[in-house]
Amino acid sequence: MPRICPQQRSTLSRNPSPRPRLAALTAALALAGAAFTATASAQTAPAISDDIVRLGLILDMSGVYADVTGKGSATAAQMAIDDFGGTVLGKKIDLLVADHQNKADIAAARAREWYDTQKVDAVMDVAGSAPALAVLEVAREKKKIVVFSGPGTERISNDLCSPYSVHYTYDTWSLANTTARAVVDRGGKSWYFLTADYAFGHTLQASATEVVKARGGTVLGAARHPLGSSDFASYLLQAQSSRAQVVGLANAGGDTVNAIKAASEFGLTQGGQKMAGLLLYINDIHAIGLEAASGLMLTEAFYWDMNDQTRAWSQRYYDKLKKMPNMSQAGTYSSVMHYLKAVQAAGTDAPDAVMKQMKAMPINDFFATNGRIREDGRMVHDMYLFEVKKPSESKRPWDYYNLVATVPGDEAFMPLSKSTCPLVKTAAK
Repeated sequence: MPRICPQQRSTLSRNPSPRPRLAALTAALALAGAAFTATASAQTAPAISDDIVRLGLILDMSGVYADVTGKGSATAAQMAIDDFGGTVLGKKIDLLVADHQNKADIAAARAREWYDTQKVDAVMDVAGSAPALAVLEVAREKKKIVVFSGPGTERISNDLCSPYSVHYTYDTWSLANTTARAVVDRGGKSWYFLTADYAFGHTLQASATEVVKARGGTVLGAARHPLGSSDFASYLLQAQSSRAQVVGLANAGGDTVNAIKAASEFGLTQGGQKMAGLLLYINDIHAIGLEAASGLMLTEAFYWDMNDQTRAWSQRYYDKLKKMPNMSQAGTYSSVMHYLKAVQAAGTDAPDAVMKQMKAMPINDFFATNGRIREDGRMVHDMYLFEVKKPSESKRPWDYYNLVATVPGDEAFMPLSKSTCPLVKTAAK
């Protein structure tokens, strides 16, 4: 089972005496020396340096994104490790899990500690865009692999791309490109956004705005709300007074659930306005209920009831947690399995060799067919446009979606011709 790491606690506010300070400084110098020695050794002998391959997950285990990442993502990662056999190249595979409390500084500190002192080979997910961007920079500095299935900001594989990062499951561009295009083409020409006030929400709104305007629509305004909002009344009043045909939700997790529930209670949809969830998970629909969510258009990378493969894996997951997996949790399983296959093929867990294999090997499993990792780190695969069923259409628990369209990966994700990733420019020279 994954090991849950205790939360780091700052001692800066405790005003320690000189002696503990001296001891702490001595320990820090010793740790720095050890880290330098380990780095030098890794440069001269890039093969696996001990008898364990360590993977890490830095997730939201208790906050607004706990239901869509959290224990579910940790369970999916452990399933992949177990299905792989628990070892790779004769080395035991260990999984560490930490809660970043949706704080970028905590996420970055944990990643740095893991890379420096715990010999973590790869961080396999970081929930939330702000923590993810912080860990991305640590991984870049340390030249260590980091893979993202939970966060959405397209900057991960665009202007902030790294030779050691992979954006695996979805991003803001693919969500906006698929959902906004479909809604506008069906007559939803005027939009107003409720936007989470941080990196993910900003980029999601910007991407959707670009699509809406390109398809002949207009954006009448936006209201930004803090992460973890409990009261959406004032934001919904602004949306209602805008008289926009579509209220686009550029948020996720508990914020999206609360906004849709409040909109239903507020009578917004009864007044003729439509809600468009730009990032909705099946967990969210389960929490909202089909009565309030019916008719919502949404984009996902995975749905448990797509085919025999998705149903078989999802049933195994359900047996463990008594809930169906979402796309980020399924993506975490797939990415861990792909990483381990790349380690096996490379004969080492050295980051450059493993990343080369990850980009060379196609991805064919229950999650993706003919998926591939581009030079910008974007894993390209089909995306799916769904409409939430009416209560009368649902035949069993978790039977929530009607498939509207399958969007090929080359159409769903940002084309390289639009990318500002320096790796793409380098590759083109």
